[in-house]
Amino acid sequence: MDDRRLNGFPEEIEEGILIESRNPAMTALLETVQRAAAGDSTILLTGESGTGKDVLARQIHRWSPRRHRPFVVINCGTLAEPLLEHELFGHVRGGFTGAADDKPGCLEVGGGGTMLFDEIADLPTALQAKFLCFVQDRSFGSNRAQSVDVRVVAASNRNLEAEVAAGRFRKDLYYRLNVITFTLPPLRERTQDILYFADWMLKEISNIVGRSELRIAPDAADALINYRWPGNIRELHNALLRAAALARSETITFADLPDSIRYPVSSMSVPGAHGIRLKDFEREHIIRVLADSPTLGKAAATLGINVTTLWRKRRHYGIT
Repeated sequence: MDDRRLNGFPEEIEEGILIESRNPAMTALLETVQRAAAGDSTILLTGESGTGKDVLARQIHRWSPRRHRPFVVINCGTLAEPLLEHELFGHVRGGFTGAADDKPGCLEVGGGGTMLFDEIADLPTALQAKFLCFVQDRSFGSNRAQSVDVRVVAASNRNLEAEVAAGRFRKDLYYRLNVITFTLPPLRERTQDILYFADWMLKEISNIVGRSELRIAPDAADALINYRWPGNIRELHNALLRAAALARSETITFADLPDSIRYPVSSMSVPGAHGIRLKDFEREHIIRVLADSPTLGKAAATLGINVTTLWRKRRHYGIT
C-alpha cells in the first residue's frame, strides 16, 4: 500500500489519536466515519489546521475495501499551477519543454485506491474545471480517454461555502465534493483528550530523545489543559517534543513548556476583553511565536501548521 507519511507523527501515535477518544462527540464522529468508509462515496473533511484531517483520510482508506491498494496524497497548496497539473494528470514525452519521458500522473498511479486532495481550497481556478470533470466521471485526458477507479477524499481548513461565495471556488465542484462531510473538532473542544494524547506522544518522544519514559508534572498538565491550542494536535506534539528535549529530568514541568503555552495571551489581562474575537487572539499568538522563532519554518512548527498555512495567515492578518 502506498501510504505516504503526512505530518511526521509516528504511526502508532496517529492511529491511537484517531481511533480512540475520551470526547463523546469525537467518538460518535469516528463511529460514523467508519461506516462511511465501507462505501465508496466522495468524502469531504473540514476543520482547523492540525486537527488530523490528513491522518483521518488515511484511516478511512484503511477501513475501506480499498485498503490494499494505493493511498496517494496531493497537496493542492504546495505546487505552482503548471506543476500541480502535471502531478495530477501526468504528461507525455515532448508535451512541454523538458518532458523527456512519459510520466503518469497521480490519478493514474492511484488507480484502485484512495486519493486525498489536501488543501482543496487552494486548487487553482484554472484547474478546478478539469478536476470537476474528473470527480464527475473519474476520467481525464483528451476526450476523457483515461478512466480511473479511485475514491476521492478532499480536505480543507477553510470554509468552502465562503470560498464559493467569494468566487474563489466553483459551486458545482463544491457540491460534487460535499457528498459526505465530516468536521473534526479543534483540540480546545476536546479537553478530555489532551493529556491522553500527550501520554501517547511521550511514549514515542522518549525514544526519540533517548530518555526513560517521560511524565508530565501536575503544573504542566494544568497548562496543557488550559491552553487553547490554535495549532491543535500538531502543536501539542511539537510542544512536547521541545519540552522533552529541554527537560532536566524525566518529568516535564511547567518551566519546560514553550513560552506561548506558559504565558498565552489572556483575556483576563485585557480591559473589555469579553468583546474580543477569537481571530484577534490568534493574530496576537502568531505575532508572539514569530517574534520568538529564528525562521518561518520554526514558527510554523511551533504553531503546528505548515509554512503555506502560516504564510496565508500572515497575509490575512496583515502581519509583516
